[in-house]
Amino acid sequence: MRRHPVPLGFVFRSRTKDEQAPGAQAQVTDSKQPRDPQAPKGRPTPKRSASQTQRRSVTNTQMTRKEAAKRQRDARRADMERQRQALATGDERYLPARDKGPVRKLARDYVDSRRCVAEWFLPAAVVILVLSMVRVGALQNIALLFWLLLIVLIVVDSVRIAVGLKKELRTRYPNEPKKGAVAYALMRTLQMRRLRMPKPQVRRGERP
Repeated sequence: MRRHPVPLGFVFRSRTKDEQAPGAQAQVTDSKQPRDPQAPKGRPTPKRSASQTQRRSVTNTQMTRKEAAKRQRDARRADMERQRQALATGDERYLPARDKGPVRKLARDYVDSRRCVAEWFLPAAVVILVLSMVRVGALQNIALLFWLLLIVLIVVDSVRIAVGLKKELRTRYPNEPKKGAVAYALMRTLQMRRLRMPKPQVRRGERP
């Protein structure tokens, strides 16, 4: 029997890997390249230059935020320093909100220009406490009487200061809001003169 010049196996045989299309080889070759971990799925891997540019922009943004936070901290420190100096000098521009205004200034000066019984409350309280701890009946009775006398004197003096300050405020600032000014002044009387903040700007006996 005569053999066919072309073997049938050549026609029906499967294509080998080395006979695949060049496009498929290129696709396989490309798939073996390492994928950028920051690249989104389904998108081509960005170039190295683009990735470096993106990382630099993120770093610059973080540095900008740090610098902004540092500037805010510096501004707060500067404000606190200005307030501290204003409390010592009485500069109205940088005083805290509770101390600003002509009404509050007059209340401070009105208190600072007088001798107040309440400013001796803390030292007297310490003395009374010591006397009350001594196990001597006479000293304990003296401490109790001293305590009652101090409370009465503080109440009377506070009423005097409140009435005089209200009259002075109505005369000088009839159209200014005066809410809280009397309580502000009475709280100041409870502090010793050298410890008052803002610092007193008038001498005792001087008209505010």
